[in-house]
Amino acid sequence: MSDLRSGAVLRGAVDLSSLRARATAPAATATPRGGAAPSATLVFEATDASFGQVLELSRTVPVVVDLWAEWCEPCKQLSPTLEKVVVELGGRLVLAKVDVDANPQLAQGFRAQSIPMVVALVAGQPVPLFTGAVPEQQVREVFGQLLQLAAQQGVAGVVPIGEADAEASEPGEAPLPPLHQEAFDAIEAGDFARAITAYEAALVEDPRDEQARAGLGQVRLLDRVQHLDLQEARAAAAAAPHDPEAQFAVADLDLAGGHVDDAFGRLLDLFAALPGDERGPVRERLLELFGLVGDDDARVIRARGRLASLMF
Repeated sequence: MSDLRSGAVLRGAVDLSSLRARATAPAATATPRGGAAPSATLVFEATDASFGQVLELSRTVPVVVDLWAEWCEPCKQLSPTLEKVVVELGGRLVLAKVDVDANPQLAQGFRAQSIPMVVALVAGQPVPLFTGAVPEQQVREVFGQLLQLAAQQGVAGVVPIGEADAEASEPGEAPLPPLHQEAFDAIEAGDFARAITAYEAALVEDPRDEQARAGLGQVRLLDRVQHLDLQEARAAAAAAPHDPEAQFAVADLDLAGGHVDDAFGRLLDLFAALPGDERGPVRERLLELFGLVGDDDARVIRARGRLASLMF
């Protein structure tokens, strides 16, 4: 993540406090393509001066922020892909393009050490997506996960598409299989239990359905963290360092917050501290979280190596 399998709201990673105040102050509007207001277009330019308006828009619909520069060749490769996928999603999210050279406050606020850097905003909160030019299929997967996480936060609006955007839209993708659609609808309604049941049924029908397996892991994580308080969970974990359930809660929150190494490290430390006959549930939770992040992720590879060394 960086895809959203390893990051919901990344607490503390992005400092937008200096820009947030602009949301309540009169500000120049963002500069959308074609001259329309941001709420009437899917792809638009955003600036230091107008970003408060973008933050407010993110309370209605997820906003993907593309940090780029004219001199950046990977940016030129990635931007058309971002725009294509955003348009195809038909107003369920929008794309704000930020020229980091022209908007140093935003570059600093997002801590853009390398570009292209793609972040999302959901209800005013930053959600890390990825850096560098990534393949179109990965963009689609990340945006799909972003929509699920936004629905959990109650951000599931649809931006009306202007005529220019409608003409640019390509034919929609094939409809989801019925059980996948049921799961997606349940997630949008915040009914994670129903979504879990739908994904489990899809796996009964086809045990090789990797999309259902990935969706099931994600929604189980969402279900576990939805009522957790981070500070309370950390206090409980500190008070009971060898209690698996207390440590699981913080690890889940860390993973949902994008702190992947912290989540893995906590559980690996717990695994090392427990007697051999009590390690099973910790190993199972680690394997579940590995699956959410992805087997080819460097953080998973490192954590698997340490787990193997602890086991043998």
